[in-house]
Amino acid sequence: MQLSEIWFLLIAILFVGFIFLEGFDFGVGMSTRLLAKNDLEKRILMNTIGPVWDANEVWLITAGGAMFAAFPHWYATLFSGYYLPFVFLLLALIVRGVAFEFRGKMESVRWKRIWDGAIFIGSALPPFLFGVLFTSLIRGLPIDADMNMHAGFFDIVNVYTVIGGLTFVALSYLHGLLFITMKTVGELRERAHNATRKTYLVTGVLLVLFIGMTAIETEAFTIHRGILLLVYAVGVLLFAALFFFLKKKKEGLSFTMTGLLLSLIMSSFFITLFPNVMISSIDPTYHMSIHEAASGEYSLRVMTIVAGTMIPIVMAYTIWSYYVFRKRLTGEKEHLEY
Repeated sequence: MQLSEIWFLLIAILFVGFIFLEGFDFGVGMSTRLLAKNDLEKRILMNTIGPVWDANEVWLITAGGAMFAAFPHWYATLFSGYYLPFVFLLLALIVRGVAFEFRGKMESVRWKRIWDGAIFIGSALPPFLFGVLFTSLIRGLPIDADMNMHAGFFDIVNVYTVIGGLTFVALSYLHGLLFITMKTVGELRERAHNATRKTYLVTGVLLVLFIGMTAIETEAFTIHRGILLLVYAVGVLLFAALFFFLKKKKEGLSFTMTGLLLSLIMSSFFITLFPNVMISSIDPTYHMSIHEAASGEYSLRVMTIVAGTMIPIVMAYTIWSYYVFRKRLTGEKEHLEY
């Protein structure tokens, strides 16, 4: 395996890690509007992710940085072609982070309502945009021979990509609800359990539509049909297992299932792209391959040494932080940061 292929795999792992960890953050953020009934419950929900949400976003920053360094042509085409969607994505993430900190600065009901809305939008919009962007990426975009993207609105936003976005939103919300069941007690925990059953059905419908439309809408699907069918078959089994675990209220296993489902879908995008990083809808000869988009051999070699040194440290820190903040929240106000 060449270094460019190793870095393509590493970037895929970073995006998978981001959607697994930040997925439940997004779900908890949405639940502050859809699940919580009063101010105390909203504070409890925000504090379930308070110690980790900002660290989870580092995975996205690292993925973007790795893409810039390892595949500058991919980075340039992707970020210039998706300029407006990425601006909205970053604004949503920024506003959500600010809202967590600013919400409790005043006791005004109107003040809190404004920031509650910001938390909800900042939690629902990013997974939707991720779904839209990645589904349009594997569907193919108008990329010319000079690696320039000339995408119109409907190249990015159409029925298939909207289904992909809604699938990510539903899975993230379900993932977040299950995280809440592991981190809370009492009525809030029970209400989260009940909400997972309703969300499960909606998510199932969206997953079926997404898988079916992926097979129809993406020409690249035929190239990797065997492995993608295997991935989707595993996904169906995980979703069936999730139903059993939800019924038995196996919270940890249920949470693992939704995390694996999100990871499988994100992995399927990179499997569909390989050996390319971008697919042209104009002409197959304009597809941007991994090797064409990659940096020089020396740059990749130095990056590999640095990554090999730093990644174990980052992983150890992440595991330690989750271990430290593993306990459930009781709802005592004096123990709530937000």
